[in-house]
Amino acid sequence: MTTKPDTPTGAAQLATPTTNLISAPDPADHTFAMRFTSTPRGARLARRLVAVRLDAWGMPYGTEPHEAIVLIVAELAANAVRHGHVPGRDFHLRLCHEERSGAARVEVTDTRGERMPPRPAVAHPVPGVTESGRGLLLVAHLAARWDWHLRPDGPGKTVWAEYVLPGTGTGAARFVPGDL
Repeated sequence: MTTKPDTPTGAAQLATPTTNLISAPDPADHTFAMRFTSTPRGARLARRLVAVRLDAWGMPYGTEPHEAIVLIVAELAANAVRHGHVPGRDFHLRLCHEERSGAARVEVTDTRGERMPPRPAVAHPVPGVTESGRGLLLVAHLAARWDWHLRPDGPGKTVWAEYVLPGTGTGAARFVPGDL
């Protein structure tokens, strides 16, 4: 059997280019938003995609801002999976880097409305906690500000954190491993 390219069953080429096909992200657009499965694999994928996006935005791997923002994403995504999981529901991640203000904002939304994190002023180490319970402490040390609010369009909450890039005038909170 021979395939003829000019027949309907053969390979076809688009007559005009379409804008809705997958293409490279616009370098001027510094917003990334995506839904992820509420599983450890989804949290890991969120962290990895944010790392790639930050590198594309000019924050290379290994730099302080890159590592801090990726760690914030990792902690908030892990919390959404561990504490905000509702079977059959995803969590939503949004990352926005505003060059004017020099801030990167991370928002992670889940659909569980009955388990709320403590407010930033209340977040403190829990005595006897060794391997868990420190995620929001890390976020508090890395981010200039963080908080949470209820979702206006359904059940659940959004936990957000803002990291201010060094040298932008407002100063970023910096994480020092010995501080905990």
